[in-house]
Amino acid sequence: MAEIVEPQDRRLLRRQMLADDVYEAIKTMLMDHVITPGARISIDGLAREFQVSSTPVREALARLESEGLADKEPLKGYRATPLLTLEEFDDLYRFRRLLEPWAARRAAELIDDDGRARLKAELANAVEPTSIDYAGYKSLTAHDNRFHLLIASLSGSEQVRLAFERTHCHLHIFRLHYDRDIGPEVLTEHRNLVEAICSGDPAAAEAAMNQHIENSMSLRLRRIYD
Repeated sequence: MAEIVEPQDRRLLRRQMLADDVYEAIKTMLMDHVITPGARISIDGLAREFQVSSTPVREALARLESEGLADKEPLKGYRATPLLTLEEFDDLYRFRRLLEPWAARRAAELIDDDGRARLKAELANAVEPTSIDYAGYKSLTAHDNRFHLLIASLSGSEQVRLAFERTHCHLHIFRLHYDRDIGPEVLTEHRNLVEAICSGDPAAAEAAMNQHIENSMSLRLRRIYD
């Protein structure tokens, strides 16, 4: 028998759906630079645009602040965070080089049938970009984040997983630049990582992650600062 949802529960569900829709809409505006980096964000203006109260807008901005896409200024409200500077970009990749190759090596050392199944399932869910905007890249961005978090989790270190998760690095990287051609490259590198980790080859897994990060930094992104 289907569970009966009481009217109050339905209202809560509708409210949650509304809040999620507003969050996704503002996030898309930030990722696509419709709200330009560094610009002030008008809560009242967004509420009017979406024809909602200010409450779901405020809730969405609080979530976006936790992801580093919005900054709250005392007595002034919210601004879109600036794009990563070259120094911040290099620092982020230094961090990734420290953690992720080690995580891939450890994941290969500890891999079991459940871990193999989870990696292969995540890879099977990956979708190539369909357009050069956030709508087209949204699925790949989400996959990329889940994939790297999963490897961090499979390393057996909760501290490494949490440290990586707190950077929200994939949002900030994809916010810098969309290039439709990188989708196949990224997924090929992910397949190489899955093969190395699932085969239980720590050296190959570490090397594959090092190459993946180097390609992301040097071949795909750093040139935007030139």
